[in-house]
Amino acid sequence: MMLIPTHHFRDIERKPEYLQPEKCVPPPQPGPVGTMWFIRDGCGIACAIVTWFLVLYAEFVVLFVMLLPSRDYVYSIINGIVFNLLAFLALASHCRAMLTDPGAVPKGNATKEFIESLQLKPGQVVYKCPKCCSIKPDRAHHCSVCKRCIRKMDHHCPWVNNCVGENNQKYFVLFTMYIALISLHALIMVGFHFLHCFEEDWTNQQQAYGLPRQGAAEARISMEKKQPLKVRSTECSSFSPPTTVILLILLCFEGLLFLIFTSVMFGTQVHSICTDETGIERLKRKHQPREHRGSWKAVKETFGGNFSLNWFNPFSRPCDPEPLNDRAWVRQVASLSDTDNTETTEEQSEERKDEDSVEVIDE
Repeated sequence: MMLIPTHHFRDIERKPEYLQPEKCVPPPQPGPVGTMWFIRDGCGIACAIVTWFLVLYAEFVVLFVMLLPSRDYVYSIINGIVFNLLAFLALASHCRAMLTDPGAVPKGNATKEFIESLQLKPGQVVYKCPKCCSIKPDRAHHCSVCKRCIRKMDHHCPWVNNCVGENNQKYFVLFTMYIALISLHALIMVGFHFLHCFEEDWTNQQQAYGLPRQGAAEARISMEKKQPLKVRSTECSSFSPPTTVILLILLCFEGLLFLIFTSVMFGTQVHSICTDETGIERLKRKHQPREHRGSWKAVKETFGGNFSLNWFNPFSRPCDPEPLNDRAWVRQVASLSDTDNTETTEEQSEERKDEDSVEVIDE
């Protein structure tokens, strides 16, 4: 966090001459509808590739180590369908979160003409981001990775190589939910697989040698000293036992790690939606008065209308945000001469000093 000198705490004053328009490049022409949004960040691209690799690794182990070699076809078909469906929805949610404009503010619109068109009145002020030369509407924050101001920005997540904001928060929530579900599903299947294979191997050994339980140890030693009898294959894996164990242990580690991580992220995002407070606002502990929407209304706007299966569909869009009108760019501030609110005004002024300099990036 970097502090701006006191006399610069307002990026744009009410008078256009404070704007320094010569330092702002006019905004580019809007691209065609449906233009793909993609952040060219090396770390974010690497994290996104690792995310896909880990999901595909889990897919490989589940299919070729646990399900296909199994003789219980009903078990394999049901778990295969469930796991592949969850994996597909997780990757689809990841793509939508990564390739959707999170709510970027038009870049370079802090021009003298635009400020004059707002026709500001006494007590009104607009704020400019000195980094992307944009007028910042309320609840917008600058991301140093995306190099844009994002409306209702919660945080920047390298795992999706994008900010989580007004337009893609639904997809990020679905991504964390589906990753948590496939992690839990994989851990359960690994547990059943270990129990099934050990039990079946123990039973087959006794049946092959015709020995009771206490004779199993002697039979195992006998197998090492001489040519063993033909034992019915357990077919627990197409790979050798050491390779199978290593693959399953790695899957357990991956599943446990991502189950914890994505469950925490999912709970945090749901809490932010229900309280109508982004992660940055919670971190900065803002006390600026603003109208809070009801919890249910905020949830419906994020997930796209009344409760339905579309809430869990990464291909359905959330509710379209209200277009930015002239009033959306303007903020009302308390009069500095109001002695009754001197303490509150000073606190708000200190917060405005930091407002355009805070850069929050999620790990």
